[in-house]
Amino acid sequence: MSVGLVRNPGDGRFFRYYHSEIEQVVSTTETNGAVTVSRLNLDRAGAPPLHAHSREDESWVVLSGRVRFWVGSVGSTSLDTCDVHDAEPGAYIYAPRYVPHTLQPITSTAEILVINSPGALEGYFQSIGAADERHDADHADLLAAYGMVVLDNPPAA
Repeated sequence: MSVGLVRNPGDGRFFRYYHSEIEQVVSTTETNGAVTVSRLNLDRAGAPPLHAHSREDESWVVLSGRVRFWVGSVGSTSLDTCDVHDAEPGAYIYAPRYVPHTLQPITSTAEILVINSPGALEGYFQSIGAADERHDADHADLLAAYGMVVLDNPPAA
């Protein structure tokens, strides 16, 4: 893409990921692979397991609600070994590649911008599709294909 981009909430492409609806705010194809940005409305039951990425850094901006983040250090393998941080609207959170992390709303739901750099990870989320519950363990091969590894169960809902 050789031009700038302005995308208001609701202007992106929507898709289902487990029981959540995600808005693809900016796709990797629109940024020549530099970044992908998604808008996610997350509930407590939708919290991902503790995981790490080997190919991209991940950032979040909390738009509404309050969110608890678990952020470890390289080599952390459980929630118990992670630092815990509570983030409120407007907070920015960053986890570089290889750093284990997860998040869960403290409020019943939270709206979050998820930013992955470089892009491409959006393909994983779009491949999963809709389901009533998370089944991350069922997608170990797909996770590995995108350079992700699950390290621990998600936080209790």
